[in-house]
Amino acid sequence: MLKKFKYSIGLGIFAGLLNILPVRAANEVMLTYGPIKLSLNVSSLASYAKNGSIDQNLAFYLNRLTPEQRAEFRTVLTKKIDLDPVITSRFLNSNIGEAILDKIGHGITIEGGVNGKYAIRGALVQAAFEPGGLTFLGFLEKFPTNLQIRGELLLDSYQDSLTIKNLQDLINQKMGELTDIEANSNKSPADFAKLQDFTNPGSYKFTKEVWQLNDAKRNRQFRVLVYKPTTYLPGQTPVVVISHGLSSSPEDFSDKAEFLASYGFVVALPQHYGSDSQYLQDMLAGYHKDVFALNEFINRPLDVSYVIDELERRNQSEFAGKLNLKEIGAIGHSFGGYTVLSLAGAKVDFENLQKDCAEEYSLLNVSMLLSCRALDLPRKDYHLKDERIKAVVALNPVNRSIFGPNGISKITIPVMLVSGSNDHITPAVYEQMPPFIWLHTNDKYWANEGGGTHVDFSKVDSQITSSIEAIGILQVPDSTAIDKIFNTLALIFNEVYIAKDKEYVPFLNASYAKYLGTKGLKVDFVSGHSDNPLEETSKKYQIENQL
Repeated sequence: MLKKFKYSIGLGIFAGLLNILPVRAANEVMLTYGPIKLSLNVSSLASYAKNGSIDQNLAFYLNRLTPEQRAEFRTVLTKKIDLDPVITSRFLNSNIGEAILDKIGHGITIEGGVNGKYAIRGALVQAAFEPGGLTFLGFLEKFPTNLQIRGELLLDSYQDSLTIKNLQDLINQKMGELTDIEANSNKSPADFAKLQDFTNPGSYKFTKEVWQLNDAKRNRQFRVLVYKPTTYLPGQTPVVVISHGLSSSPEDFSDKAEFLASYGFVVALPQHYGSDSQYLQDMLAGYHKDVFALNEFINRPLDVSYVIDELERRNQSEFAGKLNLKEIGAIGHSFGGYTVLSLAGAKVDFENLQKDCAEEYSLLNVSMLLSCRALDLPRKDYHLKDERIKAVVALNPVNRSIFGPNGISKITIPVMLVSGSNDHITPAVYEQMPPFIWLHTNDKYWANEGGGTHVDFSKVDSQITSSIEAIGILQVPDSTAIDKIFNTLALIFNEVYIAKDKEYVPFLNASYAKYLGTKGLKVDFVSGHSDNPLEETSKKYQIENQL
């Protein structure tokens, strides 16, 4: 019975994989599952794709598909995938590209089970150079040897992905329940409808400047966007620094800077050349090999510290001495989340990172591709904390494995983590929930944006957005609503901990998150009071699913 079950699973996997995976062998595509070995001639696929003919070899598989599925399968074989072969080659030769290929190559191997990463790369690039462009069939025909699919590995990976998705759904649900509990525990919530609406911009006018900085000690030149209010708040003016993510730019966060500036903040957004959009373009143009420079793990926090140094140098001459540079807020997205948590005191834990990067299915957490590169750094204690940073907001941060519980627990200042319920790059179940539990600071918060993803698709190339929408199972979220949530929560957090304005204290809780829901802005919001229930839910799920 068990053998029959495994055999039926193997057939199902093979038929399904032929629809979705770019696989090939010069003569055969093979699926192994324990003692079972199934094969399909590439020539059979070519004949079917070109004239619809089905030989005996292919009939064994197609007889299990409906006529509609057969037609779709034929289309998949010959549909052009628009990839520039030169750019594809350069990306696949980068450290991140090679890491992706290595993981895929564990499951899609050459005959005999040898990792297929080099064969996959060669076939992809060669097929992309063909006059008709890259197709699945073209990839199969360019693969240099018989291709073997390790069914056990792919099935385990698929089951693991379902497990993680189910846990993510459970955590999303639990966050909603805990938001209700924390909101109901507030005995005297404010009547937010009668108070100022902090989802709208403030009343302060501001100007924008672009500074070109040169840190001679590091031979590091970069620009900084600086937003300055035309009139200052009473007393000292609060300052916030924003760190952009990988392959992004300061300009991508200008709307968030403008929002804070409209409430009287001075906001600085440094360019992290070495991991910004310009560096990526330079890589694709062939000027260097990697998507980001290894030293960015060190240079990014130092960029922020250097910007603060520059603000100190200019405070008297350009800001009339008004800036409060002893208590600064920091906001970071993704790689910028790592950046601000480093500034807050988190320490890189190489032992924890080594363990996590050895996991065979780490591609389920895409951000591991970034984190694991830090293993190439010299193994030493990096002192990146900046004592002038007194509170941080980490949006979709990359942080779990690179810091681990020991590294995260070094943070003692207020922290707000922000996740998106549909973020598949830094999924909350990996990158936000465990670090939130590991934080030992008394003032910690976790906001989970309903429908939030890792990137703002309104700033992504329209062709990419159209492709995402065309998939059908993915929906491009309303970026306006998500931006409003983040801008509002980041403002309130920094007003409380950086500007020290007591007027905002009643808004930094689950009651206000519930109120935002009545305005169509879905967000769950918990504090350190929800540590134990979150940890218990996660542990219970892992025990029940034998993880």
